[in-house]
Parts: sequence; structure tokens; C-alpha cells
Amino acid sequence: MPKVLKREQSEKLFQKAKSYFPGGVNSPVRAFKSVGGTPLFIDQGKGSRIWDADGNEYIDYCCSWGPLILGHCYPSVVNKVKKTIDNGMSFGAPTRLENELAELILSNSSHLEKIRFVSSGTEAVMSAIRLARGYTKRNKIIKFDGCYHGHADSLLVKAGSGLATFGLSSSAGIPEAFARETIVLPLGDEKAVKEAFATYKNEIACIIIEPVPANNGLLLQKRPFLEFLSDICSTKRQPAYF
Repeated sequence: MPKVLKREQSEKLFQKAKSYFPGGVNSPVRAFKSVGGTPLFIDQGKGSRIWDADGNEYIDYCCSWGPLILGHCYPSVVNKVKKTIDNGMSFGAPTRLENELAELILSNSSHLEKIRFVSSGTEAVMSAIRLARGYTKRNKIIKFDGCYHGHADSLLVKAGSGLATFGLSSSAGIPEAFARETIVLPLGDEKAVKEAFATYKNEIACIIIEPVPANNGLLLQKRPFLEFLSDICSTKRQPAYF
């Protein structure tokens, strides 16, 4: 017989959370609407394992959506965090550690010249698109159907009918004027990209893509397609895609 997991505490916490947060969660990715049931409320993590409020044990394949590549409570990381907190938790001002981290990242990334630290992926994408638009003096961007780049207004769109089409907002509260600046194309379709550049000549600021789209099934993109995107951005005098 399969083990029946307890859910009582998570269910109680979820009911209480719904009185605090829209939908009871702080990100749609944490909701269970598409699979049914109650979101798991996690109490503890150690190594590759996590435990929920009902004491159920799981293997954590999400790793906090990326940051926990060493697992939960990795001893050397925990010790460094404790040592750093002793000197203060937040300053709202530059610190020596920012320089050290930036130097570490740049010294291991030959394609980067400078970086800026931000608080979320959405914020990073917003800044990158703003930079591309400011540099090119153009407004339109190309994204690919199924790729997720955060909850910025111009990116919460889905593909409509046709080969090269402006997206329609997939979230209430997004003006159509914002969505019209986003061209949504089929993923992996070189012909569609070429036609978009021909149709919207001198209007496209950048192309944005997930090299490994995760929300629709971990679709590994072929290297020739990614190189094609880089090439067409260069030949069309655009900043490199990101």
C-alpha cells in the first residue's frame, strides 16, 4: 500500500495564509491549483531533504528554484552566513563584500564586463530590456512562446495566431499597449525570427530567450538556434540577445 502523507498542518496553515496573501501564496509557482491539493508548508531542510509542517520527508529537487546548489544548511555556508550577520544584516549602502563577490563572478565570466546585483530575476530582466531599449532607441522586443522571464508587464503575454504576432496579455491589469510592444514567436523557429526582423525593421530592441525553458517541460534549445539568434542580432545591428 502506498504511504498516505499527512496534510493537516499544511491545510491549516494554508487556510490562514489565504487571509493574508492573495491565493494564499506569494508566488503562483507555489500554488497547487494545476495539480490539486494544498501547498506544502516547509519547516526544515538539510542536505537534499526537506520536511513539511506535518513531518513528511521529501527529496528536494527544486533547491529553492536554483540558489541551493549545495543543498540545505551546507556547513561552510551556514558558518559564513552566521559570521557575516554578526557584523550586521543590511545597510542600504555599498559594502566590501559586494566588491569581492563581483570580482569572483567577473573573473570567472569572460563574456561579462560589469554586473549589477538585483533582488529577483524579474528585476534583472526589466533592467536588461530597459538597457536594450535605451541603447537602440527602439521599443519592440521578441520573446518565444512558452518562455518565462518574470512578471514584468511586457512579458506577461502569450502567442496569438499567425507566425509573427503581438502577444495578448495573459494577466489582468496589463494594458494592451504594453503587450503590443512584445512580439511572440514559436520557439526554435528561425524562419519566424527572420520574418519578424523583416516586418518590424528598425523597431526591435532585443531578443530574449530561456536557453532551457522550464515552465513547459525543460526544452533544451539546440546550439545552432542560439548561435543564429546571436548572429541575427549582430548583423541587424542589435545588441546581443539575452
